[in-house]
Amino acid sequence: MYLNEVRNILTDVLALGPAGQALEAGSPLLGSLPELDSMAVVNLIAALEEHFGISVADDEIGAANFATLGSLAGFVQDKLSA
Repeated sequence: MYLNEVRNILTDVLALGPAGQALEAGSPLLGSLPELDSMAVVNLIAALEEHFGISVADDEIGAANFATLGSLAGFVQDKLSA
């Protein structure tokens, strides 16, 4: 799974510092991280696309994929498997 890579990207994009490294698969993202606003979501998607070489369609940007660190890492894994 891509949990560590996604965690590192999320930490960098949101400038979470050491708090970002404490995030686990079940850690909630949307609604729990004040840094993860709509602009940050756009920046995070761009960073994920660049790092993993994937393309995220507008209709794939939803609360379910950004609910937890694990769901976001699972989304990346699914994109890479497609």
